[in-house]
Amino acid sequence: MTIYLKPCMLSGLFLCCLHLHVFAQYNPQKINKKARAYYLNAQSALDMQNFIQAIGYLKLAVKEDSNFLDAWAQLGSIALQQKQYEEAASDFQQVMRIDSLYDPRLYYPYAKSLAGLGNFAEAITYIRRYLQIPNLGSGETESGNRWLQHFEIGLQTQLQHHPFEPHNLGDSINTSDPEYFPSLTVDGHILVFTRNLHNQNEDFYISTWDAADSQWHKAVNLGPPVNTPENEGTGHISQDGRILIYAACNQPGGFGSCDIVYSVKTAHGWSDPINLGPNVNSRFWDSQPCLSPDNHDLYFVSNRPGGYGGSDIYVCHLQPDGTWSKPENLGPHINTPGDETSPFIHADNQTLYFASNGWPGIGDMDIFYSRRQPDGSWGKPVNLGYPINTIDHDGTLFVAADGKTAYFASDRFNGFGQLDIYSFILYPEARPIQTLYVKGEVYDSLTHQPLNASIDLIDVETDSLITRIQSDVNGHYLVTLPVGKIYAFHVSHPGYLFYSDQFSLVNQKAYQPYEVNIPLQPIRLHARVVLKNIFFDFNKYDLKPESRPELDRLVQFLRDNPTLHIAIKGYTDSIGAASFNLVLSQHRAEAVMQYLIQHGIAASRLKAIGYGATQPVATNETEEGRALNRRVEFEIIEK
Repeated sequence: MTIYLKPCMLSGLFLCCLHLHVFAQYNPQKINKKARAYYLNAQSALDMQNFIQAIGYLKLAVKEDSNFLDAWAQLGSIALQQKQYEEAASDFQQVMRIDSLYDPRLYYPYAKSLAGLGNFAEAITYIRRYLQIPNLGSGETESGNRWLQHFEIGLQTQLQHHPFEPHNLGDSINTSDPEYFPSLTVDGHILVFTRNLHNQNEDFYISTWDAADSQWHKAVNLGPPVNTPENEGTGHISQDGRILIYAACNQPGGFGSCDIVYSVKTAHGWSDPINLGPNVNSRFWDSQPCLSPDNHDLYFVSNRPGGYGGSDIYVCHLQPDGTWSKPENLGPHINTPGDETSPFIHADNQTLYFASNGWPGIGDMDIFYSRRQPDGSWGKPVNLGYPINTIDHDGTLFVAADGKTAYFASDRFNGFGQLDIYSFILYPEARPIQTLYVKGEVYDSLTHQPLNASIDLIDVETDSLITRIQSDVNGHYLVTLPVGKIYAFHVSHPGYLFYSDQFSLVNQKAYQPYEVNIPLQPIRLHARVVLKNIFFDFNKYDLKPESRPELDRLVQFLRDNPTLHIAIKGYTDSIGAASFNLVLSQHRAEAVMQYLIQHGIAASRLKAIGYGATQPVATNETEEGRALNRRVEFEIIEK
């Protein structure tokens, strides 16, 4: 009797629908009756999709007759389908040790099991042997060539020796249910993720970081109104933790199977979800949203018509009236005829991570990154390589603001259940720009009432607006600062003097966030503001080009308040002769006044006064103190 693998009943097995061609050295008729009976029982169990029982019978079969090659091959196939690569490779090796001519088609699943173990060099050898089999079908040849390419990319990236030491986030986060799509606030204190309860209902869970014990608190269900009896998932929490944007499926009044909605955190909890509307959502599948650090750009995935492949990545932009623009496809620099999913834009707003099976990769779905180019386009995606990517489906990555710590979900390790959430240190070449952040509260300097103010972040070197955000109703704000640049920081609110500051992160190394609480002064007589972003060369009074954003802000302020008259006051530190400092401070004040006049402000509204070193605001004994004393400020002298 010739024994075959049961055709087409082993859904997902690599030997499904493939009869093993028995060669001369193997005679199935010599297998004893008891082993054959176990084998047939295994086939019946497989017909019922009972893999555990089938494995038990197959192991009894090979125990009864260790030369039962069909049973060994089927054990290997089941182990491979269950991603138990070490066991699969061992089972296939047992077949080839017993009879090297059993069936060369076995080279295909054996190669995959080797690649699953990271043994790409040997996997390449065996997949090439498989491709040399005469009379392979076109589908078999195509599949073999595709996996040969996967293995070659795996070997190429493996030779780069990227370090990878995943750390399970522990039982405060992970359970026997699948956990995935992690998302953190910029300070790393809040973690939101999806848990698939009993593989039947996706809900959001939230955890906070316990700094004292250096661990996550027990995650709790986010509850209604965000979580419902239907599925909610693939969420992204904004940098400041105020907005949760996510995909909600089968919701009343929705536009498609899954729509993108958001909820806002209030003093009373999370608000009712708000659908982003027909500008964003379609009658097709729209999911996996991610907000840019300033909340002005929304990246998401859709399978709507008109794209480049099955699912593409799109972006919408927030408009001045608070609505979202029509989606823009990210184009062929990112999207392919395959599927692109799981976009994540880092806090640097320059580095995009995403998953794709269309770009050359190691497995079914790999994770890539792309850098934003100077012209705003996206650079060629780079595969994160082995061992971050494997021959399996690797689909999501979240990188913390420090640019080093990455989070992902995987079932490839011995975790608590199915998918667990892990963290690891991302290798340097794949890291985004290191990003710090400034947070604080904007309030009235007299009443201490919070203010909903406008906050601009400007790249001093290029005089370009990096981002514009609003503090919330409680005056709270948070803005990210990629290192390596000098930033001008402007805060304004109608009826108040503006506030300015400067952050030089050119040589910043340590991850050290800033907290700046900003008291805005109501417009009144003798209120004054230090212009912190006015720049002069040493002992000179010519305005440097980097001063323009600050000066333009003052011009606009005076245009918005046409009745105001101001005095522009210049000051120096105590280094040098007093007479020289007095003249220098006068010239610097006059330089500012001339700029204002040249930009349409009437000279009658302006006065320039130099005080030299006569009115220090700090000690002149330290460089820090002297820097504070070297300043230009303006004071309201008439309303």
